[in-house]
Amino acid sequence: MTSDPWGRVDETGTVYVRTAEGEQVVGSWQAGSPEEALAYFERKYDGLVVEIGLLERRVKTTDLSTKDATTAIDHLREQLVQHHAVGDLDALSKRLDALVATVESRREERKAAKAKQSDEARGAKEALVTEAEELAVSEQWRSAGERLRALVDIWKGLPRLDRKADDELWHRFSHARSAFSKRRKAHFASLDAQREDARKVKEKLVAEAEALSASTDWGPTAARYRDLMTDWKAAGRAQREAEDDLWNRFRGAQDVFFQARGEVFAERDAEQAENLTRKEELVAEAEKLLPVTDLKAARAAFRSINERWEAVGHVPRDARPKIEGRMHTVERALQDSEETEWKRTNPEARARAAGLTGQLQDAVDKLRSQVDVARAGGNNSKADKLARELEGRQALLDQALKGLEEFGG
Repeated sequence: MTSDPWGRVDETGTVYVRTAEGEQVVGSWQAGSPEEALAYFERKYDGLVVEIGLLERRVKTTDLSTKDATTAIDHLREQLVQHHAVGDLDALSKRLDALVATVESRREERKAAKAKQSDEARGAKEALVTEAEELAVSEQWRSAGERLRALVDIWKGLPRLDRKADDELWHRFSHARSAFSKRRKAHFASLDAQREDARKVKEKLVAEAEALSASTDWGPTAARYRDLMTDWKAAGRAQREAEDDLWNRFRGAQDVFFQARGEVFAERDAEQAENLTRKEELVAEAEKLLPVTDLKAARAAFRSINERWEAVGHVPRDARPKIEGRMHTVERALQDSEETEWKRTNPEARARAAGLTGQLQDAVDKLRSQVDVARAGGNNSKADKLARELEGRQALLDQALKGLEEFGG
């Protein structure tokens, strides 16, 4: 009989392997020596060692699925159970048991990782849904639309959840996008309608502006252009292409009018500046008539100056008050001199002044006599009263006498 630490071959050629449960028949060997039989089954044992080692490395270093790992372990265990090898089968069995535990641990780790990944994916998708629902009511059409498209790409990159949960979240996400798209479409449809209305209004404004461009009614037309500009701003914007074309026409019509007006006003300003120079010369000539010494000569000279003044024409608006004020000052001085002369030479006025003076003189004389009588009679109270009245009449008399002197005596 031939043997080694893990097996033996008996006289009949039967090969045994030693295990913790006792000897187990490995097989029968009739073709050669017992040593060759043991060597053959020992090589089969070495093959099992290699396979188990390879499986251990795959389990630890690759993403071998639990199912495939379990199948491979069961296959190897079956070979151990059948005892078709000579060697430490119990040690190999323990290695398979340890490998089973490792596979189970990896399975639990993967399960936990998958659950965590699922929770993270759910949280991420719920966050996307929440953001999409917030964007659904936004009026930032461009930025919100771009963000919603970005959210779709992010969604596609996330793992799927269980069918029910994934479908429910997708339904909310899709509904939010649809709601935003519907609102945006309605907004731009309304905006298009407003722009079309604006285009029609502005076409009318352009037509009127072009019709006014040749007007020479400078003031009212300029005022009307200001009103048209106000209406233009209030009308809102038309479609971009139409807006640019209409604005160019509108602005062009105004430019034609205001350029023509500017040329006319420039010519008028030059003429008025020349008129101002001529009127300054005339007013200087008029001012030399003051003070008036010869009223008749001054009046004739002023009449000549005024005729030339009226023939000159308009001066610049801002210079008008000063130059006309100087001329009016001379005119008022002449009028004052005429009034004084008239009063001095008016016979009726002189007679009225003389009559008034006589009446006042009589009243003064009478009051003076009454004062003397009252004092002589010892009635001082009455005398004082009459004296105060006398004082007032005397003041009037002095004023009348002064006025009478202005008439030459």
